[in-house]
Amino acid sequence: MAEQGLLHRIYERRLARELGAFSLPQHLGIIVDGNRRWAKAAGATTEQGHRVGAAKIVEFLSWCEALEIPLVTVWMLSTDNLRRPPEELEALYGIIADTVRQITAAGHCVRLTGNAEALPARIREHLEELRGAASVDSRLTVNVAIGYGGREEIVDAVRELVRDLGSAGLGADEIAEAISVGSIAEHLYTRGQPDPDLIIRTSGEQRLSGFLLWQSVHSEFWFCETYWPGFRRIDLLRALREFCRRERRFGA
Repeated sequence: MAEQGLLHRIYERRLARELGAFSLPQHLGIIVDGNRRWAKAAGATTEQGHRVGAAKIVEFLSWCEALEIPLVTVWMLSTDNLRRPPEELEALYGIIADTVRQITAAGHCVRLTGNAEALPARIREHLEELRGAASVDSRLTVNVAIGYGGREEIVDAVRELVRDLGSAGLGADEIAEAISVGSIAEHLYTRGQPDPDLIIRTSGEQRLSGFLLWQSVHSEFWFCETYWPGFRRIDLLRALREFCRRERRFGA
C-alpha cells in the first residue's frame, strides 16, 4: 500500500507539471453526483453521503484555487431534487447552509445561482446572509447552484427581459425584435460571467441533466465513474489534462 501511495503521488505531481504548459479553464462547472449511491455502497445513511459530498466540495474548491482557476459553478441542488422526501430535503438544506458557510470562511466570493423563490423562505434568507458575509476580493468566485434548473433559468431570463422591455414602453412587435441571444444572456443567472470552458460530472452518468444549458453550448465535457465523495485531486488533474489536449473549435 505504501508503494502504491508513492506511485500515486509521483503520478499526481507529473500531471500537475504537465498542466503548467497550458491555459487552464477560466470557468469550471461541476455536477456533484453520486452521494446517495456512495452512501449505499459504504453502508452509510443518505445524510452521511451528502455530508461527505459537501466536505468534498470545500476540498475541491481549494484545489481549484491552488490551480488559479478563477470561477467555479457547483451544482448542489436541482429543481428536480426539490421533489425528494421532506426529511431528506430538510437535511440537505442544513448541509448546504453549512457548506456555503465553509466556502465563505475559506475567503471565496460566493454567488448564489438558481431560483431562490423555489426554496423555503428561512433557507433563502439564511443563504443570503451567508452570501452577504462572503469576500468580494477573492481569487476564486464560486457560483453555488441551488434550486437550479437550466430550462427554468432560460424561462426566468426571458421573462425578466420582456418585463424590462415592457417597462421601457416597447410594444409587442418591438419587444419581439429586441429579444436576441445577447439580450437573453444579459438576464441569465450567470450574467457578466464567461461561459464554462469545462464541465465535469461524476458517478458515471453522461448527461447534463439541465446544467447550464444555455452557457454550455461550446463547453468541453468530462465524465468519470467515481462517485462524488470519492473524487480525488488526481481526477481533477486528469480532467484538466484531457481538456488541455483537446482542440476547441467553438462550433466552427
